[in-house]
Amino acid sequence: MKIAIPVADGKLCAHFGHCETFAIIDVDEEKKTITAAAETVPPPHEPGVLPKWLGEQKADMIIAGGMGQRAKTLFEQQNIRVVTGAPADSPENIVRSFLNGSLKQGENTCDH
Repeated sequence: MKIAIPVADGKLCAHFGHCETFAIIDVDEEKKTITAAAETVPPPHEPGVLPKWLGEQKADMIIAGGMGQRAKTLFEQQNIRVVTGAPADSPENIVRSFLNGSLKQGENTCDH
């Protein structure tokens, strides 16, 4: 599984469309471990571009702080599961928390 996380200043960016990079993290779900991680610069933010781009990156999931309903729908159309309300932490810590079932999700920080 590949998990995408929007990143700014080394931590999850509250709004995926305003991030500097995306951490693309490969995980072994069975062993609950990170097998590879890389950061990549996304294309310029325009409606509908990031879901398609992350689909091309073979992402299975995006973990974000906030995301509007239209964006969620576009990600789901690319078969990318959406998790919102994640805290501002390092991508690796977020993924480890997700894998061990302890990821604390707050409110979706995007209201549009």
